[in-house]
Amino acid sequence: MRVLLHALPWAAAAGAYFAFPDQLPLLSGIAIAALFALSLDLIVGYAGVVTLGHAAFFGLGAYAAGILAQQGWGEPVSGLLLAALLAGLGGLLTAPLVLRAGELAGLMVTLGLSLMLYEAANKAAFLTGGADGLQGVEVWPLLGLFRFDLYGRTAYLYSLAVLFLLFLLARLLVASPFGLSLRGIRGNARRAAALGVPVKARLAAAYAISAAYAGVAGALLAQTTQFVSLDALSFQRSAEGLLMLVLGGLGSLYGALLGAAAFTVAHHALSEASPLFWQFWLGIALVALALAGRGGLVGLLRRIAGRRR
Repeated sequence: MRVLLHALPWAAAAGAYFAFPDQLPLLSGIAIAALFALSLDLIVGYAGVVTLGHAAFFGLGAYAAGILAQQGWGEPVSGLLLAALLAGLGGLLTAPLVLRAGELAGLMVTLGLSLMLYEAANKAAFLTGGADGLQGVEVWPLLGLFRFDLYGRTAYLYSLAVLFLLFLLARLLVASPFGLSLRGIRGNARRAAALGVPVKARLAAAYAISAAYAGVAGALLAQTTQFVSLDALSFQRSAEGLLMLVLGGLGSLYGALLGAAAFTVAHHALSEASPLFWQFWLGIALVALALAGRGGLVGLLRRIAGRRR
């Protein structure tokens, strides 16, 4: 039964390919947003390090894959690997600054680094396209067989497959001794250090892994849309990622997926119904969910299931 429950959301995601053939670009966006929320869950939900600048790694991965394709190498899988490598390296190099500053100051450091990278990308128009965006991105057929078309058929299956593989890797990670040590650090860092856990090293490793996940999400966006804009590095991207995570539930990998799906669908539906005031209605929904109890949508579903037993 437990295996079936875990398989159910992925079966539903695969079935959506046939059930909603006209909404495949939206579904691809949900898968990419879910991967970005998953990257945040690894560092915020499990390690307890809050960040306001995670879009820096998302954008870094997007520009890495986009520039690589623009310069003549459009093989998608190698583009993902390059994006993960560069974003992970960026996370590893900036982790000491974020962790050394402390909680509130570290939050400001992540925001500052993101704003600096945003402005650098804006000024380096010869490389990134600046405010006009990176154009001329040509991605080769996936595995040499499946072309990326306007209908989003290949893009959705590709994004979903990457999300599934990285989700499985994240599950193994959080269930490992490394993941358990992150939970211990989140609960009480001093006690974890007294027990012999190398707190700074574990948090730096988690930050780098989370950054690599965000870089892959950015690369997926660049490859499936064949365009990269400064929006990939914006503060709004970071804020929306945190909203998705809180909406779904912190410290729950499925919560990240559920929150991303709920936020993206609500954004799409409300912006069509009320283009000027969609944020107002979304705000009401978030307040109502917060008043309903802690744990986001996952916590709400758990409480409902518990009452039915």
